[in-house]
Amino acid sequence: MLRVAVVGSGPSGVYVAEALTRQTSVPDVAVDVLDRLPCPYGLVRYGVAPDHEKIKSLQGNLRQVLEDPRVRFLGNVEVGPGLGPEQLGELYHAVVYCFGAAADRRLGVPGEDLPGSYSATRFVSWYSAHPDEPPEGFALLARSAVVIGVGNVAVDVARVLARGADELRHTDIPQSALTALDSSQVTDVHMVGRRGPSQAKFTTKELRELGGLSGADVIVHADELALDPGYADPSGLSTAARRNVEVLREWTTRVPQGRPRRIHLRFFLRPAELLGDGRVSGVRFERTVPDGLGGVRGTGQLEEIGAQLVLRSVGYQGVPLPGLPFDERQAVVPNDGGRVLRDGVPSPGEYVAGWIKRGPTGVIGTNRPCAKQTVAALLEDAPRLLARSLPRDPLEALRSGGGDPVAWPGWLSIEAAEMALGRSLDRGTVKIQAWERLLAAARPAG
Repeated sequence: MLRVAVVGSGPSGVYVAEALTRQTSVPDVAVDVLDRLPCPYGLVRYGVAPDHEKIKSLQGNLRQVLEDPRVRFLGNVEVGPGLGPEQLGELYHAVVYCFGAAADRRLGVPGEDLPGSYSATRFVSWYSAHPDEPPEGFALLARSAVVIGVGNVAVDVARVLARGADELRHTDIPQSALTALDSSQVTDVHMVGRRGPSQAKFTTKELRELGGLSGADVIVHADELALDPGYADPSGLSTAARRNVEVLREWTTRVPQGRPRRIHLRFFLRPAELLGDGRVSGVRFERTVPDGLGGVRGTGQLEEIGAQLVLRSVGYQGVPLPGLPFDERQAVVPNDGGRVLRDGVPSPGEYVAGWIKRGPTGVIGTNRPCAKQTVAALLEDAPRLLARSLPRDPLEALRSGGGDPVAWPGWLSIEAAEMALGRSLDRGTVKIQAWERLLAAARPAG
């Protein structure tokens, strides 16, 4: 039997498990999907906004893979000190690392770490009930918020800030976040990009959702759009960029309706400094213009936007796992088609898939062909990998190291507890946020 460990239960990890169970070249295969958290699904559970139910429904597809009898989910298993690549290599014929890109890129400007300045990832984790983020993490006493970045994550956090709590009550957002949003004092959300709308990373679908909020006016500056060459002549733009420009162009003609909140979409402003004495009070930006080479250059013209809350959404990057090689420049594990490279040579039995393999690019579906490529390499190596004998069941070794893995029945118990919590609050399913409560919910099922 070919025993494979998959580190990470997000889409990339589950797609690896799916590819392993669907292949026919090695008929006898067992896959353990390990995750540091007691809950599966990775960013589908902890990164997709609560009001995006259609995307979150992907959990149903991932669930089918994890319920395959050849696949075993083991949550609450942290790969690191005491259970690193060397130890996993002794327990499995192959290990596929799918732990994504967990760190946020830095702005690299003065004042970035002032209280009141956070990575957008922390805000997403808070409203997604990630157990690493305290339930009381965001009080939302600010009147003005600045979101730096113009990707889909930036749109998500701007939209959640601008939504009324009543619009989120039917979702699985944790009760603590719903309560904070219900008493939020935020009236103005500024989403700011250093380049123009034709180079923004948000999708048109996400962008249009901002214009459909019942409690927020969207304000776009026509003079900033006019700086973008694609605004005057969109013929050279991609279809997605052209649609974004068209939506923004239409919004410049809208008359504000006096709604309780405003979303300001700003372009060609580069953060130069976060302002504040002991706590953030605003952001100083430098006006940029296209440089003719696909980028922008600064003009020296400065503008300040007052804000008591700043959310930085300028991208993700991978972080090293002790015991695995790491390319600091690319922020990925060096690999050749998914095979981990140690000193430029493929390391037998070690593989990567997802963002830690290729960087934080693509959408959820991009992970499926990425996983298939890695599994193809693994299966090509299988005859050599199977020549090595292994312990009878890795689970015994995982437990003997002091761990307390949460298996699939434990996760089902967490699901049941979240449904019960929702009923007690007269809501649908409501996520449990705290580590101890998640583990307590999992233990009755073993």
